Amino acid sequence: MEVVLSAAAGDLVSRFFSFLMSKYSDFACSEEKRVERLQQLLLRAHMVAEEADRRYITNSGMLLQLKMLSSAMYHGYDALDTFKRNQLIKECSKEVTVNDSFESYLCTPVKRFRVNGGTSSHKVDNNCDLQDALLKLETVLSNMTEFVILLSGCETMMFRRPYDTYVYADNFMFGRQTEKQQVINFLLQHNPLGSPSVLPIIGGSLVGKKTLVKHVWNDEKVRNYFSSVLHFNGDNFCRIDSESISRRTLVIVTFVSDVDEEEWKSFYQAVTCISTEIKVIIISRMESLARYGTVEPIHLSRFQDEEYNYLFKTLAFGSAQAEDHPKLTLLAGEFIKLLRGSFVGAYSIAYILRMDLNLQFWLSTLKRFKHVTKNNLTVFGEHQSHNYRASYPIDVTDFLPSPAAPLHLMHPRTEAEISQRKLPKIRIQDIVANPSLRPKGDFDLVAWESRIPPYTEFCWYVSSSAQQQQPETTLRRKRAVTISL
Repeated sequence: MEVVLSAAAGDLVSRFFSFLMSKYSDFACSEEKRVERLQQLLLRAHMVAEEADRRYITNSGMLLQLKMLSSAMYHGYDALDTFKRNQLIKECSKEVTVNDSFESYLCTPVKRFRVNGGTSSHKVDNNCDLQDALLKLETVLSNMTEFVILLSGCETMMFRRPYDTYVYADNFMFGRQTEKQQVINFLLQHNPLGSPSVLPIIGGSLVGKKTLVKHVWNDEKVRNYFSSVLHFNGDNFCRIDSESISRRTLVIVTFVSDVDEEEWKSFYQAVTCISTEIKVIIISRMESLARYGTVEPIHLSRFQDEEYNYLFKTLAFGSAQAEDHPKLTLLAGEFIKLLRGSFVGAYSIAYILRMDLNLQFWLSTLKRFKHVTKNNLTVFGEHQSHNYRASYPIDVTDFLPSPAAPLHLMHPRTEAEISQRKLPKIRIQDIVANPSLRPKGDFDLVAWESRIPPYTEFCWYVSSSAQQQQPETTLRRKRAVTISL
């Protein structure tokens, strides 16, 4: 009897292990198939989105579908990157030695992310995230048949999109496809009320409001429709001159504060008396100004995390393939976490990284950038991206490979100050590459120069005095800041 029981037990154990091996093999095969399927769907989604970017789309339902497609596409790219990153992490975990190797350096922050899951965008559930991304893309693409058919009937834009995604992202407006189409549709349609139409574009600091308007104005169809464009601000918009405005004119007004009702009525009446075919665009951070619009306002916000991640990696690797640099891809995730969605920071840091796709260079740059972030959190109680938007000082001394003197970025100089006193100007990437190029005395430091209209130059004033000026409001409201870099 014991022999029978022993044989039966042995058979059960053998079958159990066979079952586990079969399940593991099926899971590995299933995961591999998910990755392959996701890559195929991303190719299809990117193809449709790229074609839509060169068409005039007037159908509001199609624009909604396009927005859903873009969201699902960037989520898919992020899920795929997360999967590859976690695969590399597993490999690094097996190769960690007692030495301070690259593998141990990479695995340390990942272990921290797993402990502090709420403070990082790094995900570890590959299977769940891949499945979620697949489901979203499959759902969206399965409903795109009518979209593609209707898209083929939409008029084609004259502009030719570059083949290289990096060239496109660096030299053209990235994203905002739906918003761009909405502004174009607003400008090209006849005013339905027999009076000038007003479109408010509302958004926070440095989200691309002016860039969006300028990009739309450069569209050939828009430029042919309007005879001229006039720019005003909150100080001079009431002094509109009827002689300088033709029948079809685009009027762009930028406000930094709220506007009195009577002043707006006076301005709108003056515009109406000139021509009912005039179009007015309001650009502001103030949500209250949306009340002056005759159509629904367009709200611009910061990019979603997945879209921001895609933009940064595209800029950082340039014309190179990120797949050829898996370890650098993992480091790119570290930079993204430190940048906290800063648009200017993404272009500035990516430009520096793109200069040298060398592992040690990226590690050194990341280490210095962490020091800058930690120092600004300690001294000012705020991340440097917040100080940038608020025009507070930023200490970037530690970002230089071998700083000879403190480097404190003060608020940008006004146009009047620039005209009164010309100072040397240098780009931050040039100083990083060669600190000896730093000018003597005061100078202007260019964090980033936009290559697309209106060609904004993000510049900071650097004083020769080494004294660190700190905003009283920030220092007085000392608050607890968690630093985990």
